[in-house]
Amino acid sequence: MKKLILLTSCLFAFTFAKAQENNRVITTAVPFLMVSADARAAGMADIGVATSADAFSQQWNPAKYAFSTDKQGFSVSYTPYLTDLANDISLGQATYYNKISERSAFATSLRFFGFGDIELRQTENPDEQFRTVSPNELALDGSYSLKLSEKFSMAVAGRYIRSNLKIASENVDASAANSFAIDVAGFYQSEEVYYNNFNGRWRAGFNIQNLGPKINYDNDKISGNFLPANLKLGTGFDFILDDYNKVTVNVELNKLLVPTPQFGVDLNADGVVDTKDRTIANQDYRSIGWVSGVFKSLGDAPDGFGEELKEVTYAVGAEYMYQDSFALRTGYFTENQLKGARKYFSLGAGFKYNVVKVDVSYLFSASKVPNPLENTLRFSLTFNFGDKYEVY
Repeated sequence: MKKLILLTSCLFAFTFAKAQENNRVITTAVPFLMVSADARAAGMADIGVATSADAFSQQWNPAKYAFSTDKQGFSVSYTPYLTDLANDISLGQATYYNKISERSAFATSLRFFGFGDIELRQTENPDEQFRTVSPNELALDGSYSLKLSEKFSMAVAGRYIRSNLKIASENVDASAANSFAIDVAGFYQSEEVYYNNFNGRWRAGFNIQNLGPKINYDNDKISGNFLPANLKLGTGFDFILDDYNKVTVNVELNKLLVPTPQFGVDLNADGVVDTKDRTIANQDYRSIGWVSGVFKSLGDAPDGFGEELKEVTYAVGAEYMYQDSFALRTGYFTENQLKGARKYFSLGAGFKYNVVKVDVSYLFSASKVPNPLENTLRFSLTFNFGDKYEVY
């Protein structure tokens, strides 16, 4: 049976660069958790940890909900994936939040990634009737945020993860792999400050995401795969030009809290990097626990601190808002060529009428490495309702 069909699909969908001997690209399980689900953040090159609060804050920084100006919100989004390869691979998300007081809020979200229908045939008898499978992955989240002061809030989030990618055969069952993770986030928003020709407001945020046990597909601890634990840091500034016009500029950094593969290193000290070294590296890597892996990720790059810096991705984005009703967005994302080589520009727009807001975004790859979201329109729809809270 062609089990490689599914494996190839997964690798093509989520691997943005081909890892060579001297390219220690970090890969993880369930990478759909890192894909931007909402068009607002996508329009600013996947920036969201320090932007203003919205319904999609659950993915980026749930601590922002405590600063929401709306009592409640509900949002849905749809992202086609690998449109040049298939028309039934997509990411969808639904989110609901409720600001239960002026200082606190809770939120929940469901994220679903579908790989579409895959036909399986026997290689020995291709004319035999095929069967169809529909592999998928999902994540169910819940979070609580609280203002610790008028300018700073924190949040915790819990996440159940289910990855149903196994294909049943005579010797292998098709049970899904499961795991859980937590996030710890913080958000700062200053008062509106008067400058010479405009008012301004600072924002900053962090989020330590996806901290949890490895996910196992074969009930074997040694074959467990790391979750995409990562650290997001960001800051932004609002240029409030007048009562109608506002421009926001944001910067965001992200680093995976996952150990660096030691491939390309002479581990047995025989002067040659060979198959034995790669075998040792693979065994050692798989034996690392998820807790120790988080700490190792901060200083285990074989080429030292310089390589650690290469594992940090950078993004800048801007948003122009007119009367809080119409928005234009743009952004740029870059990743070191030895660590994935993703580089892309993004454009986005948003329109709000009464309680309904519609956002769209579009991505342009700036790298020789194909991007699975290139030439794809992403959509999100938000409904905000209930009482309004003042912004100081």
